[in-house]
Amino acid sequence: MSSEARLYTFSQETKDHLRKFRLTTSRASGPQAVIYYIDKKTHEIKQDEDKIVYKSLEEIADELPDNSPRYILLSYPLTLPSGRMSVPYVLLYYLPNTCNAESRMMYAGAKELMRNTAEVGKILDIEDADDLEGIPAKLGAE
Repeated sequence: MSSEARLYTFSQETKDHLRKFRLTTSRASGPQAVIYYIDKKTHEIKQDEDKIVYKSLEEIADELPDNSPRYILLSYPLTLPSGRMSVPYVLLYYLPNTCNAESRMMYAGAKELMRNTAEVGKILDIEDADDLEGIPAKLGAE
C-alpha cells in the first residue's frame, strides 16, 4: 500500500458517491462537476459541504477559493472535430499561486490517490478560475 493511501482517506460514502457520479455522468447531456477538498485535521478527502453538482464552468469558477487548492471532477460532453460525441471524465487539479506551501504539499501528495479512486483518465492542472475557460479546447484537442 502506498504511503499516500495510508495518509489520505475517503469515507465509504465518498467512495460510493465518486462511483455513482462517474457512472451517471457518462450519459449526461451537459457538463457536470463536483468539488473535493482535503480536511486538514483528518486528511480525509471530502466533497464540499454543499454537495452541489455544478452544471457549468462558470458555476465552478464562482465557487473556487482564491488561496486554497481543490480537486474538481468534471464530465464534459462535447462533439469532436470528427463529429463523434465524447464525454471526457477528468480531474481538474486547482492549485492557485497564492496558496501556502503546506496546502501545496498536501494536495500534491494526494493527487494520484484522488485520480485512482475517482477513476479518471486524465488530470488537467489549473492555477486560476479563469483557466476553466480553456478546458473545452483542451478536452477537444485529443
